[in-house]
Amino acid sequence: MIEVILMQRVDKLGQMGDRVTVRPGYARNFLLPQGKAIRANAANLARFESERAQLEAQNLKRREEAERIAERMDGLSVVLIRQAGEGGNLYGSVTPRDIADACANAGLTVDRQQVLLDQPIKLTGLHTVRVALHPEVELPVTVNVARTSEEADKQARGEDLRAEQEAEDESLEAELAAELSELGAASE
Repeated sequence: MIEVILMQRVDKLGQMGDRVTVRPGYARNFLLPQGKAIRANAANLARFESERAQLEAQNLKRREEAERIAERMDGLSVVLIRQAGEGGNLYGSVTPRDIADACANAGLTVDRQQVLLDQPIKLTGLHTVRVALHPEVELPVTVNVARTSEEADKQARGEDLRAEQEAEDESLEAELAAELSELGAASE
């Protein structure tokens, strides 16, 4: 186990300035290369304490900027057109990169690492995805995954596409049954 000093807030680990003990691989491969932490030795501890006020001021400034962006982009909804089967199952899945690109087209520049997907999106419909603008600020983005732009418009209005599809299937079955009964009567 390695002891590190956090340079910013890290989910499920701690706040800026906390001394935490983590596994060597987590520190070596994630925290240290991304600048989220430094090793907890005497020199780094002294350096952190001397720069603490400046680091906290920078963090506060970045957080306030992220909060302003979150307020401005509140209610952001993006549409992704994908191929899908009749049941709404996608041929593939929607990735964080797809969502980041769609957000960029809508005016919110984010990196794919900032898109927080709890599970892959594999169905058409409306999905709420979190975008981390800052370690302490998250923006909910509605992702509308549909086969066509018309279907996306209907989903955005809240229309139930599955009920519409079932009604259409029932009418086709009724037409088919009527044609079959006509054919049966004609053959007699």
